[in-house]
Amino acid sequence: MDAKTISVNKDILSANSKTADRIRAVLDRHHCRMINIMSSPGSGKTSLITKTINRFKHTCSIAVIEGDIASSIDAEKISLLNVPALQINTGGGCHLDANMIEKSMNDLDLEHLDLVFIENVGNLVCTADFDLGAHKNVVILSIPEGDDKPYKYPVIFMEADIVLVNKIDVHPYFDFDMGTFPEIIYGLNPSAAVLPVSTKSGEGLDDWFSWINKILE
Repeated sequence: MDAKTISVNKDILSANSKTADRIRAVLDRHHCRMINIMSSPGSGKTSLITKTINRFKHTCSIAVIEGDIASSIDAEKISLLNVPALQINTGGGCHLDANMIEKSMNDLDLEHLDLVFIENVGNLVCTADFDLGAHKNVVILSIPEGDDKPYKYPVIFMEADIVLVNKIDVHPYFDFDMGTFPEIIYGLNPSAAVLPVSTKSGEGLDDWFSWINKILE
């Protein structure tokens, strides 16, 4: 009898994509934009989100969906800014998926929201495989991580609409080649923008805020 191969991974991703399309349709009906932020642990996702909330909270309504393997530390930080923050704990899973996001959206008042941030689980591998229904994907790479990460984890950079190089305030202390890094990204993803920033000093954040403004138009 011939062996039959079943592609479980393909079926999972196909079902996830259908859910993601459904999420985008719901968001579009409510004129709400969703941005998925991905990076390694400690690259600065939460810091970027808090800086962005402080910049825009008086001109638009924002909510955040926090993804972590465990704890609600980041969601608690966001809640202190008086914006809705929903926590998803994956219990060991290395990424969020569209089904998790769709369930979380039931707790959001989309009618009165302009922008939703997803802070994905800290991971450069499997987070890139799952469409979450976001309108834009942001990847953060911090200076201490090194400029070779796009070679090691190309898929996540291929999925990015913008790559933020964070912690440029410590650039003098690390061998990160900022001159050639954009060329590496453009080689993988010609349409991705590359933006050096520091969430600590604020350098480059005005350009990031301008990018957000264009998303909200």
